[in-house]
Amino acid sequence: MAIAARIDAPDNASPLQSSEAVVVRFAGDSGDGMQLTGGQFTLSSALAGNDFATFPDFPAEIRAPLGTLFGVSAFQINFGSSEIETAGDAPDVLVAMNPAALKTNVKDLKPGGLIIADSGEFTARNLAKAEYDANPLEDDSLGKWQLIQFNISQLTLDAVKPFGLGNKEALRCKNMWTLGLSLWMFDRDRQPIIDWLKDKFAKNPVLADANIAALNAGHAYGETAEIGQPGMVAIPQRHVSAAPVEPGLYRTITGADAVAYGLVAGCQLADVKMFFGGYPITPASSILHALSRLKEYGVMTFQAEDEIAAIASAIGASYAGQLGVTSSSGPGIALKTEAIGLAVMTELPLVIVNSQRGGPSTGLPTKTEQSDLYQAVYGRNGDTPLPVIAARSPSDAFDCAIEAVRIATQFMTPVILLTDGYIANAAEPWKVPDMSTYQPFPVTFLDHVPEGGFKPYGRDNKLARPWVKPGTPGLRHRIGGIEKQVDTGHINYSPENHQAMTDLRKNKVDGVADHIPDQDVCLGTTSGKLAMVGWGSTFGPIHQAVRRARAKGMDVSHIHLRHIWPMPKNLGELLKSYDTVIVPEMNTGQLKTVLRDQYLVDAKPLNKVSGQPFRIAEIEAAIEEALA
Repeated sequence: MAIAARIDAPDNASPLQSSEAVVVRFAGDSGDGMQLTGGQFTLSSALAGNDFATFPDFPAEIRAPLGTLFGVSAFQINFGSSEIETAGDAPDVLVAMNPAALKTNVKDLKPGGLIIADSGEFTARNLAKAEYDANPLEDDSLGKWQLIQFNISQLTLDAVKPFGLGNKEALRCKNMWTLGLSLWMFDRDRQPIIDWLKDKFAKNPVLADANIAALNAGHAYGETAEIGQPGMVAIPQRHVSAAPVEPGLYRTITGADAVAYGLVAGCQLADVKMFFGGYPITPASSILHALSRLKEYGVMTFQAEDEIAAIASAIGASYAGQLGVTSSSGPGIALKTEAIGLAVMTELPLVIVNSQRGGPSTGLPTKTEQSDLYQAVYGRNGDTPLPVIAARSPSDAFDCAIEAVRIATQFMTPVILLTDGYIANAAEPWKVPDMSTYQPFPVTFLDHVPEGGFKPYGRDNKLARPWVKPGTPGLRHRIGGIEKQVDTGHINYSPENHQAMTDLRKNKVDGVADHIPDQDVCLGTTSGKLAMVGWGSTFGPIHQAVRRARAKGMDVSHIHLRHIWPMPKNLGELLKSYDTVIVPEMNTGQLKTVLRDQYLVDAKPLNKVSGQPFRIAEIEAAIEEALA
């Protein structure tokens, strides 16, 4: 759920003990509502004025067997009173709703961190499912952490007993009890959550009241435990102040929503309607869901029967005079590949969003990866160049989507926008931009026969061919996947013509580099001993690691690419100004290979393909090793 709030100034200091930043992870069975709990805790962090970043992590199975290790669902949030750019390396607090959640996540908890466990779920059967030989709440295996355990299940049943729910239905309120306790622990207001529950269960007030009672009971437990009544353990309470931010209207945003809003904004700036043809696939489906709610902005959405139909319909829409858009993840992009070649050959504007996930094949459907860069830059038959853009964070996806629309419509070409599972699902605060500050780039349809006759594949100064709506008098032309004759667009197989058209398509895409900004240095200097070069969602951990290293006096800088293809014109000289270049990627070294090929620099890889984002510490270690 998104929440918008106008922020004018930081809140006043609280008398409670303060923390600059805290990382909390909620973990439980995939039916325990951990994603909802985390989402609502995120809402409370937004209303408290904290900066934050989230990392939802859930299994691929729709409903894995109850209590099993591979059925654990987790939601991590890093919130603080200063700039937050990652979801955090190691949690300070782990809320474990069952043994499987504890076993799967406790190894990530900081030494001395706090475990809050639902002891009511640590039954012999659940311990066996989690492959525990003994109850970890009763032996010494958790000795390096603080442990607070109580029977959340029973406490929830007691709280909702007056509402006459069955045991199964009553236990579904456990996540609200846990959320209530968490709100108390971090000095948060319950009222926005109560309002949300009333709205969510407006048609079933009994469920609304039961969940509110569980929420209040969890909050009250924190209060009474703090008093130190017999049989209760004192629970620590912390206050995290609001982060200093520019005044303005803020809202929480996920990468999927940001892409959807950016596509709409881009079409408004281009003064063209959008047609979105999609097919459900994790983690890209949320873009289709978001766009389907934006019909008032001239958006038409179509859920096709398969991936090929989805992109084919989008290409047809572009031919008809709307901007065709489609999205998928790696396996779906593979199915769309032939049609992407058709869009290149017909030279029609098209935006293709790839929310990358672990592969190959079905791979890791709910885990993040950056393994589709080769696919985006090279992955088609023939010489098939097209521009590729990569978003670095959920909020950055908004501007990247606008940029994809701009390039597609101005250069009459398909454009691939790369996000990934982490960006798509993660949330962060986003200052709603003033759209009057964005430069429009209205499209121009050819609507008359030019002097000298109509040339469907004639070129403007960007080498873009004219965009013609079918049925325009005098502008009838042939279109399809067979090689076109220069200017006329007639079928032509001749060697000389194919050479000329291949060169034109390549030169058009290469020319995009003349219309994008030079590459900047995000943090550091334009020359030195070491450059950490990233793309996509590695931005946060690289930036924080470089910031920490520079605070120690290390000569390291951070460069982050938005335009993957073509690359900024100054990038080669910039990279050669550093003694060492390291490229952290969640793949086996794809951007590293492209940089070596394009600029003959000895870029060195730092790779991770675990389905999890980089930790700041992993990149810090690489920096220290390189500069040792």
